[in-house]
Amino acid sequence: MTTDSAQGPPPGKRRGRRPAGQDTRTALVEAARTVFGESGYEGATVRTIAARAGVDAAMVNHWFGGKEGLFAEAVLELPFEPSEVLKILLDGSIDELGERIVRTFLTRWDMTGGGLFQALIRSITAHEQAGQVLRDFFLNQLFQRIVDSAGVENTDLRATLCASQLMGLGMTRYVAKFEPLASADVETLVKAVAPTIQRYINGDIG
Repeated sequence: MTTDSAQGPPPGKRRGRRPAGQDTRTALVEAARTVFGESGYEGATVRTIAARAGVDAAMVNHWFGGKEGLFAEAVLELPFEPSEVLKILLDGSIDELGERIVRTFLTRWDMTGGGLFQALIRSITAHEQAGQVLRDFFLNQLFQRIVDSAGVENTDLRATLCASQLMGLGMTRYVAKFEPLASADVETLVKAVAPTIQRYINGDIG
């Protein structure tokens, strides 16, 4: 007769935690895509995602800063950490923010030939929660903080205008692929678009 100690782990039980390395991060992203797809953003819990990945729930905060950050990478497939981008954008003169914003986002999206921006748009159309998190990222976590740092009025409107300009630029360059904008080099677009974003941040918007 086979003893309990000789048997393998019960079905559905993990064989121990994964090491806290890149394998853990990958496992969490894969598990999150499944759980978010099954339960939606509100219904999915960090504990459930971590259990599905076979890791400790603390690893979600360690790698992604929480459920929102994990959702951003797993479903929105953002090619950057929100906190990392904000730090880069705020590191410098306020009067050069428009240039840093356009250059940073276009450079990162161009690295994949626009594929990550296209995936972002697909996520929005496929997941209602993706649109909510995207709005929170671009408005609350990014542009609202940027505009707040400029010490100006009408910050809500300014943040929304900045987000609309950046998303419109991405749609035109990577999805609709209007020429010559689609094939223009980054610095050409920085010179053309950055002044408008800068005006939205701390200029006269009427």
